[in-house]
Amino acid sequence: MDGDLFTPVSSCLSIMEARQRRDGFGHACCPGRLFGQDFRQLKEFCVGRRLKFIDDMFPPDSKSIGQGVLSPSDLARVVWLRPAEFWVRPPFLLYAVPSDFLVTSLTFQDQILQQVVPQEQDFDENYCGLFHFRFWRFGKWVDVVIDDKLPTINGSLIFVHSKKQNEFWPALLEKAYANPSFQFQF
Repeated sequence: MDGDLFTPVSSCLSIMEARQRRDGFGHACCPGRLFGQDFRQLKEFCVGRRLKFIDDMFPPDSKSIGQGVLSPSDLARVVWLRPAEFWVRPPFLLYAVPSDFLVTSLTFQDQILQQVVPQEQDFDENYCGLFHFRFWRFGKWVDVVIDDKLPTINGSLIFVHSKKQNEFWPALLEKAYANPSFQFQF
């Protein structure tokens, strides 16, 4: 077997390439869509009707936090807020540095950060409470759409957050990854 280039990795790559050619989705430039949700179409719909998006799959309530994550007394104090409700003109992404939050490895590779965290998102004039993130899952890229309602206690985020209090992409990224619909979609 010396010099033999066949490995399980090359087999895996061949299968992934065949799936991508067959489906047309799953590429970095054209990720699959969780439950067929198209970020651009949803944003156009919400902006056109001046609506704020609410994710029915991951609603802003105690069930979305999960059992045993918070004490019952803390869970009763949770208020789901959009960043614009507790920060004036919140930026989505200021400048990602490795010490920003727990998922620091993402910030070391700017190209991967830009793939996972699409940079065109913001709290600008077309803001409608809708964001999306891309994850590598089962051999292809998948786009996950979420609303921006985040769990807070006393106006502070209670889970992942940036060291910069006015930067919200880490909390929104965590919400997208924690989305039960994403976790159990096969």
